[in-house]
Amino acid sequence: MSLITKKKHITLATALGVSMLAAGMQPAEAKTEDGKWLIYLSLSYSGNSWQSEAANIVKALAKTPPYDETVELVEVISGTDPQSQISDYESMIANGADGIVSFPISSNALNRTVRHGCEQGVLFFMYDATVTEQCAYNVSYITSGFGENTAQALVNELGGEGKIFLSRGVPGNSVDERHTNGAMHIFNQYPGIEIAAEYYSNWDDRTTQQETSKALAAHPDVDGIWAQAGEYGAIQALLQADENRLVPMTGENSNGFRLALANEEYQAKGLSGVSAGSPPAQSGLAFKLMMEMLEGERDELPEDQRNIQYPLPWVTADDVKLCEGDTFEDGCNTFPGDKVPSSFVTEVFNPELLPELSLASALEGTPTPGATIQPLPAGVIENAPNEPGINCRNCDAPENLYELTTVEPTVSP
Repeated sequence: MSLITKKKHITLATALGVSMLAAGMQPAEAKTEDGKWLIYLSLSYSGNSWQSEAANIVKALAKTPPYDETVELVEVISGTDPQSQISDYESMIANGADGIVSFPISSNALNRTVRHGCEQGVLFFMYDATVTEQCAYNVSYITSGFGENTAQALVNELGGEGKIFLSRGVPGNSVDERHTNGAMHIFNQYPGIEIAAEYYSNWDDRTTQQETSKALAAHPDVDGIWAQAGEYGAIQALLQADENRLVPMTGENSNGFRLALANEEYQAKGLSGVSAGSPPAQSGLAFKLMMEMLEGERDELPEDQRNIQYPLPWVTADDVKLCEGDTFEDGCNTFPGDKVPSSFVTEVFNPELLPELSLASALEGTPTPGATIQPLPAGVIENAPNEPGINCRNCDAPENLYELTTVEPTVSP
């Protein structure tokens, strides 16, 4: 079993101490030992629906029995400056953290501090975004092919020709880098595809709408949009520019986008595409894996096996199915528009991995009444391929790095 020994730790003294830590400062004087696991939820970028839901999932699980009696969870938001997150990591380590579940802002800048934490016995579990320090666990769909598969889907919709926009994420983040590299691997094969505009939208609907509107002012004849999270904002920009014209588009998992794909009126205006992208549920899987290792219920993995792949969602217009309840049941994957905001990211549930969650868990961070933590399936861990600069250092990329796994080309380069 795991060699980790459950450590006693000291709790933070006041709410002021937590806010000081979030600002990269030392907390107030600590109180007495209580025997709980001290777990930090460390966010870098925040402020959009995806980040809120991913954080709420961890909060809800930490409040679900028996973790409600064994876990002390402290949330820290560092912002987009790597040095700020480094400073916060250092404070967490110094405060005796048992584990840190985190969305890291950089794949490389945090490595030295992460290694220091590992040497002090801290478990690091990154979700969605990744680091290249091998002692950390990366739980991510980042290597499951979002970029290349959605790019090929868009190329297929356009018949291999047309002007397109690239709506990207947060600059410098491993998720954005991997997605864009995969997409460009496909687009570069088609001389008829022209990148008319490329912009960063910070995975946010409002920013995406603003940046897409700017691009449309210069290129009103755009033929398609390849987008990361915030894609519903691109639809709003298109309708604002011309209420009768939409274009083929790929994006992530917002509820508004899925409803739009299935909207016959929007289809008549030209909308088609696929909803894929990042599941906030990755944070829940990371947290549960970490807790099972801390509790001695699951062995730690060797450092060369700590990249864990989460599967890529893939929902076309024909696949959209409304949920009648508050969870994914009977194959549903989308909620009615009057139940959740359009920006709500639908992939918060996984009935096999996270049966404890309900809609309130993702929206409010509250536990599901009557739920208890269920053990993860024995075979839950699928090794992700090594990708230099993304989830490993001094490693070789596989020859089939950008191999299409979900969609097949219907047009030749």
